[in-house]
Amino acid sequence: MKTLKKTVYEIIEEAAPGNRPSEIFDVFLITLIALNVVALIVGTVEEIHRISPGAFYLFEVVSVGIFTVEFLLRVWTCTENPSYAHPVKGRLKYLVSPLALIDLLAVLPVYLVFFVNLHGLDLRFLRVMRLLARIVRLGRYFSSLRTLGKIVHTRRGELAAVVSVLFLLLVMTSSLMFFAEHQAQPEEFASIPRAMWWSIITLTTVGYGDVFPVTAAGRLLAGVIAIVGIGLFALPAGILGSGFMEELEREARAPVRCPHCGELIEKA
Repeated sequence: MKTLKKTVYEIIEEAAPGNRPSEIFDVFLITLIALNVVALIVGTVEEIHRISPGAFYLFEVVSVGIFTVEFLLRVWTCTENPSYAHPVKGRLKYLVSPLALIDLLAVLPVYLVFFVNLHGLDLRFLRVMRLLARIVRLGRYFSSLRTLGKIVHTRRGELAAVVSVLFLLLVMTSSLMFFAEHQAQPEEFASIPRAMWWSIITLTTVGYGDVFPVTAAGRLLAGVIAIVGIGLFALPAGILGSGFMEELEREARAPVRCPHCGELIEKA
């Protein structure tokens, strides 16, 4: 016979096929998180927020209460997972896991604002953190987002190498453009950090046009940098694209478990 903790664990974790209460719970949480994101975004429109600020506040309080209870239930039942089986060390290990930290970030800013605002401090930046945490929480319920996270983790070495090359290229191009354009445009290219703005929008092929070279050397250098940027900034997309294809092929070949006998079934 299942214990209460085991039953709650199966409901709040990812819905297993045929587990109707768990599926309903997931749909409810996805809807609540989505509504919270919408409320946080719409609440920044002063004309809309002014209509009924009490409704926004009530919805926030109720949502935080639900998220807090959910978080406490996850901490209580995490010991059902063999990875967190120890009653103390297991829960501590769970609390520092990425998903637990995201869940905590979704509710912690609200309590910080409530208590710290008593001292008159402005902590509006916590709203941004709260919004991002609740958006990221949706990744728990969408396999495509989990797949993306898995790919980034698997290809972290290649991505780190590309980012390092891009950073070095940014420093080099900013330095060269500074020496090429500083005398002709002392305000736009006043320093190498100021020149980095031009390098970023050029390497990313955005090209706002608010800052551009006027000397022959600067324009020649800009043309080379723009061509190099097209190729280099395509590398991360290629790495992630190939990672997606490999992950999809791996999932397609992975064996599935028979819902009746529990045996693994190899795919053709």
